[in-house]
Amino acid sequence: MVIILKTYSICPICKKKIVAEIVEENDKLVIIKKCDEHGTFKDIYWGDSKIDFSNYKIDLNDNDNDNCPFSCGLCYGHKSDSILVNIDVTNRCNLNCPICFANANKTKIVYEPDLDTIKKILDNLKKRGVRFIQFAGGEPTVRNDLFEIIKYAKDLGFLDIQLATNGIKLKDIDYLKKLKDVGLNTIYLQFDGISEKPYIIARGKNLFPIKDKIIKNCREINFNGVVLVPTLVKGVNDNEIGDIINYAVNNFDVVRGINFQPVSFVGRVEESIRLNGRITIPDFIKMVEEQTNGEILKEDFYPVTIESYIALFVEKLTNKERPKITCNPYCGVATYIFLDNDKIVPLPRFFNVDEFIEFLKENIDKIDGKLSKLKITGELLINIKKFIDFKYLPQSINIKELLNLIVGALKGDYSEVVKLHHKMILIGCMHFMDEYNFDIERVKRCCIHYALPDGKIIPFCSYNLIYRDIYEKKYSIPLDEWKNAKRD
Repeated sequence: MVIILKTYSICPICKKKIVAEIVEENDKLVIIKKCDEHGTFKDIYWGDSKIDFSNYKIDLNDNDNDNCPFSCGLCYGHKSDSILVNIDVTNRCNLNCPICFANANKTKIVYEPDLDTIKKILDNLKKRGVRFIQFAGGEPTVRNDLFEIIKYAKDLGFLDIQLATNGIKLKDIDYLKKLKDVGLNTIYLQFDGISEKPYIIARGKNLFPIKDKIIKNCREINFNGVVLVPTLVKGVNDNEIGDIINYAVNNFDVVRGINFQPVSFVGRVEESIRLNGRITIPDFIKMVEEQTNGEILKEDFYPVTIESYIALFVEKLTNKERPKITCNPYCGVATYIFLDNDKIVPLPRFFNVDEFIEFLKENIDKIDGKLSKLKITGELLINIKKFIDFKYLPQSINIKELLNLIVGALKGDYSEVVKLHHKMILIGCMHFMDEYNFDIERVKRCCIHYALPDGKIIPFCSYNLIYRDIYEKKYSIPLDEWKNAKRD
C-alpha cells in the first residue's frame, strides 16, 4: 500500500474534519480516514491508478485556509474561479425521486427565495464577473415566476443561462417556447437512460417517453441547447452509457452534450454497498470505450482543467482576465465528438491535444510585450497544422474554420467557438463527492458553486454535504405555513 497524498476529509457521521490518506491499493486509489468517535472509513477514490491526471493540476492561488470547508463564502483560500454558479430557486419538486442529492420534497419545509432576493443574488454574481449560471432546485419549473427570473438574468447579460430540470413541464411546447423567448440558453435535462428500468428505479415512474417528447419539442421550436444529464447507478443504467451517447448522436441537431454524474452515497451507507456500487471516472471512461465498441477510447478523455491553459494563454495575449477551470484534475473529464457521415470522430483522433497544450504551457510565460505577442501568435498559426491529422479530420469542419476559431479565441472573440460547438457533442463526467470520498483538496479547487441569499458563494460538494441543511432551515418556512400563505 503506497500513500499518494495526505489530505483532510470529514467524518460521514458527525461531519467533523479528520485526517485522510489517498493510497494506492490493488491498482486503485483508495481514501482511508479515521474519526476518533465513529471509527475508520474506506472508499474508492479513483478506479484505476494507471490513469493519472495529476500533471494537469494548476494552482493560481497560494493562499490557504486551515478552517476549510467550514468558512465557505468563498474564502480567501479558495483556489478557483466561479465557472458555473447554481441558484436553487426552490426545494419543491413535481417528482419524489428515490435518488436526489437535494432531498427535494422530503424536508417538510419550503426553501423558495422570493423574486427580489433572486434578483439580488443575480446582481451580486454579475458584479463578481460570473458568466454562466444555472437555475436549479428542487424543480425550478414549479415556480410561476420562472420566466421573469430568466428574463432578468438575460437582461443582466449572463452568457449562458441554464435550467436544471426533470423536463415534465417542457412536454408543453408553448411553455418550452416561452422559456426560449425569455432568454434560456441551455436545458440541463435529467436523462437516466433510453429504457424503462432506470426511470422506474431512480424516479419512480417511466419518464423516457416524456424525455423523448421534449427533444422533439426542442426540434420543432429550433432550440438546440440541450445537455443530457444521466445519474449513473451501478446495475441500474451503467449498461446504457453507449445507448445514451447514440441517442445524443441521433439527435445531434438538438443535443449539445451529455454530462454523466455517478451517484453520490449520501447518509449512512454500508461499506460493502459503497465499494461494490461506486462508479469513478476511470470506470466511466472504460465503459464508454466498451459500449461504443472503441469508437470513443479512454485515451480520448482529458481532465477539464486543460481549459485553464487556453484561458491563461488568451489572458496574456489580450490583457483581459478570463475565467479558468482550475478544479482538481480528478473532478471531471470530457471529450468532444464530431460526426463524419455515420462515424463518430473524437477530437483527439485528429487534433493532438497534448502537443497543443505543451505549446501553450511553454509560451505562456514568454508573453510579456507587443512583439512577443505577435511572434508567439504567428508561431501558433504556423504550427497549428502540425497538431492536425488530416486523414481523420471530419468533413463537417475544415482548416479555415479551425484557423478562424483560433484567431477569434486569441482576440477574445468566442463567436467562432460557439459555431464550432454546434458541430460537436461534449461527453463529460463530473464526479461529485459524498461524505465518504470527500477530499478537501478537491473542494478548495471547486469551480461549480452555489449562490445564497446572504451573498455567499459556496462550492458544490461542501454545500450539499455541509451547508444545504443550514441554509434551507434558515431561509425556509414550514410546508403547512407555505400552503396557507398561497391560499391567502
